[in-house]
Amino acid sequence: MTQLLNYFILLPIFGFLISLLIPDKKETFISSVAFLTVGLHLVSAILFAIAWFIKGCPTLNVKDIDVFRTTGYDFFVDLYFDKITMIYLLVGSLLTFMVTIYSRYYLHREAGYKRFYNTILFFYVGYNVAIFSGNLETLFIGWEVLGLSSFLLIAFYRERYLPVKNAVKVFSIYRIGDVGLILAMWMSHHLWHENITFLKLNNFELVHEHLQSHSFIGVFISLMILITAAAKSAQLPLSSWLPRAMEGPTPSTAIFYGSLSVHLGVFLLMRTFPFWEQQISVRILIGLLGLSTAIITTGIARVQSSVKSQIAYASISQIGLIFIEVALGFENLALFHFAGNAFLRTYQLLVSPSVASYLIREQFYNFSPHESSLEVSIFSKKLQNTFYILCTKEWNLDSFMYRFLWNPLKWGGNKLNFMTLSRVLIFFVVVYGAGLFSVHHKELISPTIQAYLPVTFATIGLVMVLKAFTERRRATMSWVLVVMNHFWIALAVSFNELFTFNQVYLYLSGVVVAGAFGIFCLRKLKSYETTIDLDQFHGHSYKHPKLAFLFLLACLGISGFPITPTFVGEDLIFTHIHENQIVLASFVSLSLIIDGLAIIRIYARVFIGPHTKSQHEVAYRSS
Repeated sequence: MTQLLNYFILLPIFGFLISLLIPDKKETFISSVAFLTVGLHLVSAILFAIAWFIKGCPTLNVKDIDVFRTTGYDFFVDLYFDKITMIYLLVGSLLTFMVTIYSRYYLHREAGYKRFYNTILFFYVGYNVAIFSGNLETLFIGWEVLGLSSFLLIAFYRERYLPVKNAVKVFSIYRIGDVGLILAMWMSHHLWHENITFLKLNNFELVHEHLQSHSFIGVFISLMILITAAAKSAQLPLSSWLPRAMEGPTPSTAIFYGSLSVHLGVFLLMRTFPFWEQQISVRILIGLLGLSTAIITTGIARVQSSVKSQIAYASISQIGLIFIEVALGFENLALFHFAGNAFLRTYQLLVSPSVASYLIREQFYNFSPHESSLEVSIFSKKLQNTFYILCTKEWNLDSFMYRFLWNPLKWGGNKLNFMTLSRVLIFFVVVYGAGLFSVHHKELISPTIQAYLPVTFATIGLVMVLKAFTERRRATMSWVLVVMNHFWIALAVSFNELFTFNQVYLYLSGVVVAGAFGIFCLRKLKSYETTIDLDQFHGHSYKHPKLAFLFLLACLGISGFPITPTFVGEDLIFTHIHENQIVLASFVSLSLIIDGLAIIRIYARVFIGPHTKSQHEVAYRSS
């Protein structure tokens, strides 16, 4: 049975690749490929589950592909199957199958019909990689695919302002979760001194032995896992992105944010439960986070004026309760709760357009307010009004994120407006040359100075990418600063021992190729259009769809999308940051967060959104 695990990954990949080759106008052929791919996957999952039950529900694990191996580091794809995988597989395949059928008619004659099915199949690839993952590295591959497909589906109506704006906002929260997962992988490499698999995490004696002497490291890894899970499952204070993600088509909203993608944070907690099971403080924190999220989002859901927002916050509330169940160790109850919530929210979202129409008519003719509510019987009038206002303002969660996260970054970037492309290039050549000299002649530099050089160069990279994130005029300059950031990171880590230049070349090879390709695309676009500044959305994919696709590939290559050299290099970089270099790890991880945001911002501003030329049809900003 172990060899069959590859089949569940390869089948969606095969269906996705076929769908890319079908012409846009062949609607029936496009939907049939998706229908057959997911349908065959569902039938196979049911038969596999039956055979698995007959054989006594054994835990299956297979080390699939060695991606990269060097001294002290082994990046490999590992597949794992147990009860958790089975539930997520059956629920995911059934719901995706239903959505592919629903979408055949819902999106009939939609301009982006093929693009929608391509992205749905791409999402399904990432979902299966994530739920079958046998280690954190394999999980991260699926995690990244889900993040990209999420961005593309939210921005599906790419000629409108709000879908594109909200897609960038959701991607920014996903990026926080991505870096939390990277930091968890970083510290776990130092804890286990190997690429630990989920199968080994089930060994209580092994986990207890390592955590007994490294309790701080264990808590750090658990907190990073919790941050990642909270970002993916929209728990406080990162809850406000889920209603904003409803800008995409109703079918993708149902499958992404009602049922499957939003529950992957729960999946991560259940998969890593044997690791943090004995960390009582972490279990209490997870339970309190779930409880506070459930209470607050229940109130928010009760005052929402749109159907999708009500369903979004209601789903967040239920996921908060699932967090509590996982923290208490009620795995079977959490799985049952996940399946029930996924089916319910998918149904509610798919019927929401017709339900909204029905309720509007009913309330117009037969409206009668409730005589009493839960709040009236519990709270005083003053507390009722306070709670109501807070809920209508969604507890200012968006304002909280802007005030304490995005605005400080923008403020810092705006202080760097004196930087020009020529000045940056001169500074890079001089200082980077001095850094390379220092790496090759360490004996000429005192150990005290050497200890500060990695953080210094990482800080320079962080400053560069901060400027790239806030640049509002020149897209090319922003892109060049992003490329430079990777060079500064490589230089910073090169001072640590056991980091060979072959590993630097692997990391930077992907950066150089993707960076040069991106500059070519921007230059080519500049020759066609008068301006490509970052002060507004331009929507150039309307006239230059092929160039937009090529630039998107360059964005994926430079941001470390699986399995590019940059992706393997970033993971390799973190394995060479020592466990006591918290500042260096923080700066590198923060620069990677902003790096991804700057890249997706360039793509969004230049290629999607309302078209900059008035002769093309433009949607209102509030549509």
